[in-house]
Amino acid sequence: MEVAVVDHEAIVAGDVRAAVRRVPTSDGERVAWYRGWMMPSAAYSRLDAALRTCRVRLLTDPSAYQAAHELPGWYGTFADLTPASAWTPWEPGRTPTSAHVGALAEELGGGPGVVKDYVKSRKHEWHEACFVPDLADIAAATRVIGRMVELQGDDLAGGIVVRDFEQFMHHTDGYTQEARIWWVAGAAVLITPHPDAPVGATVDVPSAVCDTVGASVRALGAPFVTTDVAMRSDGVWRVIEVGDGQVSDLPAVEEPVLLMRALVAGADGVEVSRAGTRR
Repeated sequence: MEVAVVDHEAIVAGDVRAAVRRVPTSDGERVAWYRGWMMPSAAYSRLDAALRTCRVRLLTDPSAYQAAHELPGWYGTFADLTPASAWTPWEPGRTPTSAHVGALAEELGGGPGVVKDYVKSRKHEWHEACFVPDLADIAAATRVIGRMVELQGDDLAGGIVVRDFEQFMHHTDGYTQEARIWWVAGAAVLITPHPDAPVGATVDVPSAVCDTVGASVRALGAPFVTTDVAMRSDGVWRVIEVGDGQVSDLPAVEEPVLLMRALVAGADGVEVSRAGTRR
């Protein structure tokens, strides 16, 4: 693979000329994957436009990136496989009121819920800024959502999301049995533990689950996608999160060879066969 470096900080800051200064320009168009830190959808669009001046076309175009990266873009396609969700656009720094929260919570009814922005949650501040014991308690929900918005600050992505809480199976030492499936051209090419799992964690995803989730991945249409899946306490596998594969974290203990080979094949327009490793 030919590799060129882009400047993530310059992309996010809007200095696109500086961001792509190390990308060589050629006579003919080349195609590329981005692989790096997450960035807002607007920043990704700027990167796409800047790379085109270098005769480079990203295989994941801005609309596909946003669809896989932000929950409102992928939720409809995965609605039967993922916890029920409601959302509203929101500006960073704006404090939500009980009226705003009540309108969101009403869409889901009562019961426990979790809150996040369009991309990420504050799960490490679980009781402070993520989990709501009962969405019918609007005062408590407003407090948790307000704290999530405050902690996200300028990094708040897109808006506020409220999701039904579902109980998932855990390993004996407490962490969720969660797997990350990597999809290139609609095919599962790698299965890894979630990056937050302890080193040495194992996970086994049945082929039938990959088949079911894969149908939604292909319907979404984004070329490089990750899905985080876990078994609910009743034994049903669920999709917890969908992401653009370009900005998804590969566990440090995983060899990247299988993923890189699949990306090369995908870039060449070759259908990739399923080769999920189960660890």
